[in-house]
Amino acid sequence: MTHKSKRSSVFRSPSRREVLAGITALAASPFVVTAAAAASKPVVNVTLSTPGSAGSIWRAAISTLDPSLSSEFDIRWVAGDPGQMQVQLAAGSLDVGLFGAIGLASLARRGSDITLFGPGLNNHGRIIVQADSPYQKPSDLVGKKIATQPKTTETYQQARVALSLIGIDMERDFEVFFGPPTANLALFDRGDVDAIIVVEPTATRAVGAGARELAKIGEIWRQSSGVSAAPFLVGLAAKNSWIASNRHIATSVARLFAAANGALRRNPELFVEYASEMGLRQKESTAIELLPSRLADVYPTDWDQDVWNSIDRQIEIAVKVGLLDATPERPLYDGLPLGKA
Repeated sequence: MTHKSKRSSVFRSPSRREVLAGITALAASPFVVTAAAAASKPVVNVTLSTPGSAGSIWRAAISTLDPSLSSEFDIRWVAGDPGQMQVQLAAGSLDVGLFGAIGLASLARRGSDITLFGPGLNNHGRIIVQADSPYQKPSDLVGKKIATQPKTTETYQQARVALSLIGIDMERDFEVFFGPPTANLALFDRGDVDAIIVVEPTATRAVGAGARELAKIGEIWRQSSGVSAAPFLVGLAAKNSWIASNRHIATSVARLFAAANGALRRNPELFVEYASEMGLRQKESTAIELLPSRLADVYPTDWDQDVWNSIDRQIEIAVKVGLLDATPERPLYDGLPLGKA
């Protein structure tokens, strides 16, 4: 009996408590990656631009990048139009949105703490006329019918700021019709308006269908503002409280988007590959072929003093033309440069 007892003590099955202790020790080992550990990465809720907008290619562009650029966090894309972003940010269902300087300045004047912290898009508003139109420059359109996006959009506000620099007051000098890009394009195609001010890729779709580009809002701004930097349209934005609590992650997100923009600039054929992500149909072959030559410079990679100077200048002129009552009392941007992407 003594011999059997000895064998029993040597070869006995481990108790449930010992098994659980062993599992716990294994999970704690630095050499074991568990599902729970993988799931512990922070999730960043980022606005998902709708097809038909320039930002709609970002998800595809990011998928082509080195995964290490986003190894510290996961992106959850949140659908919503620009008008929903402020509500989504306030509710916490969105961490990162897109805002332009003038619209954000208006919110800041009302107490919002939303702050720009990374690059988004350069101004890509285009003035489009019919191919056989007699108009050759923006001033030729004085007294004519123009369709553009609503007054609350950066497309309209920045067009008004830029055109004011060449002596054109949109409210005084044009008969303006406001609506979404697709509705404006329908007005244009029917001949109900003389010109449209639209953003990409809608502008390229119009040109691909035979229309003519009369001017770029961004070029008017660059030539007339005294600012050498590319014309800022929108940037990555979040509540300042979120940025402060997630500074490292916010910087990583900004670097990821800068890298995506850099990839689009270096390899513009990505616009052809992912044209459907931007809402173009396969049959729009002429427009798709035009995308690389027309869109690459829309995607900035810098976030530095030159960009912030452009933002400040926009606000200064917006106050002069009456789009803003006064300059916000706080900076609209975080003031932390990313360096070259």
